[in-house]
Amino acid sequence: MAGSQNISRMSPRQKMINLMYIVLTAMLALNVSSDVLDGFNQVQDSLTRTNANMKERNDAIYDQLVAFNDKNPEKGGPWYDKATQLRKATHSLYSYIDSLKLAIVKTADGDEADINNIQNVENLDAASVVMLAPNTGKGGELRRRIDSYRTLIAQLLPDKNKVENISHVLVTEPRNTKGTIKKTWEEGMFEDMPVIAAITLLTKVQNDVRYSEGEALGSLLTNIDAGDVRVNRMDAFVIPQSINVMRGTKYSAHIVLAAVDSTQRPIVYINGQRLNNDQGLYEVVPGKTGEFTYSGYIEVPRGDGTTTQHPFQSKYNVIEPAATVSATMMNVLYAGINNPISIAVPGVPPTAISATMTNGTLTRNGDAWVARPAKIGAEAVVTVTANINGSNQTVATTSFRVRKLPDPTPYIPVHDDKGNPERYKGQGRSISKQTLVNAEGLKAAIDDDLLNVEYRVISFETVVFDSMGNAIPEVSAGASFSQRQKDSFRRLSRGKRFYISRVKAVGPDGIERVIAPMEVMVN
Repeated sequence: MAGSQNISRMSPRQKMINLMYIVLTAMLALNVSSDVLDGFNQVQDSLTRTNANMKERNDAIYDQLVAFNDKNPEKGGPWYDKATQLRKATHSLYSYIDSLKLAIVKTADGDEADINNIQNVENLDAASVVMLAPNTGKGGELRRRIDSYRTLIAQLLPDKNKVENISHVLVTEPRNTKGTIKKTWEEGMFEDMPVIAAITLLTKVQNDVRYSEGEALGSLLTNIDAGDVRVNRMDAFVIPQSINVMRGTKYSAHIVLAAVDSTQRPIVYINGQRLNNDQGLYEVVPGKTGEFTYSGYIEVPRGDGTTTQHPFQSKYNVIEPAATVSATMMNVLYAGINNPISIAVPGVPPTAISATMTNGTLTRNGDAWVARPAKIGAEAVVTVTANINGSNQTVATTSFRVRKLPDPTPYIPVHDDKGNPERYKGQGRSISKQTLVNAEGLKAAIDDDLLNVEYRVISFETVVFDSMGNAIPEVSAGASFSQRQKDSFRRLSRGKRFYISRVKAVGPDGIERVIAPMEVMVN
């Protein structure tokens, strides 16, 4: 059924040529004699004239595309470019087939052969030698070029019915023979084929190429105007840059005239999902703050029944619906370390915010900021500037007190029964003698959930009491337990206590300090 529909779309002359080709091929298969060969001569002459006529018609269509492109390059340019690409491909394939025909005739009649006056029209070897010889046969290359040409037309034409019709005309599928064996397209075309029949078949292929080119060019010319969108109503719209405006900033809005077709609404897709109304209304309830981007496309029906897709992209900012509350007396920064701070301006994306600080440095870390004050006791003033509608405006100034880092807490780094690291700080807890002996030394840090600052231990002293109650102090090897200290640990009995004191540590601010002692109880 599909094949008959494609034939019905061909012109009467094209139908006649195809039928003549089928009849003469069938007669040739029955080994009908010289009368059949003469018949091929007549078909060859008819096809040659038809090809010339189709070239003139195709040239005329292409000239119309050229003229339209000269007048309106923006509208006609895409179709003109496709037509030019198609013409180059057609000329290349047509010329290649001409070269194959000349090669077959020269193989039959010699180097002085004339393709318009073939002597050995009945020669059964020439076509097979040129087209099917192992390694040198050109039949496979011709098939691949026809396939490539057919693929190109499918890519250039928006009309799928036209593409299907041309695919049937330029078919190169294997052909059935007796039994279950299939012949390749080139074997079916040129195996044991007389010279005049092979030349006629190649001219028929050229005829199919010219026909396909004409159908494609005509479709390209038609689609120049067929793609226009029909409208029957114009509406005015106000598109504000933002409905939230800060004092001192500018309100901006585009007043536009939009043309619509009230009888045929476009379909809107956002982030891959079709919008559930025909008014183009997009609504969403954000679950968190920040800048959100969405994109999609509008699918618009055109006059030729096809559709076009018009992509779009936009973004919006979500801010907390609450006021900022802060404790003025807690505006504190610590000298010598990186203090993370948060800076936000309602209605302004983080990328449009800048800030500076006195008495130290202030740097951006993604959407957050890091303040590093320098001098203890002096204020650090942070000034925030926002780019609003292209204009920089100072929106806030905040003062911070700069304090020295508090003292850290000493701890012994150990591991629990499962091998997880933990910090033994004494504070009424006991530690096993084996764990104590295996520990490397002492560390110090601030880890009170507000600050997480490591200190470097320089030295410390352990004080162990003997059975007579005498205090025996031992000095560490830097941050590590000395051998004498570990020996004293091994002599401790269960329930005994000792003290770690005179702990000297230095923090990231470079200040050396003596921190609180630590009581250790051995179990």
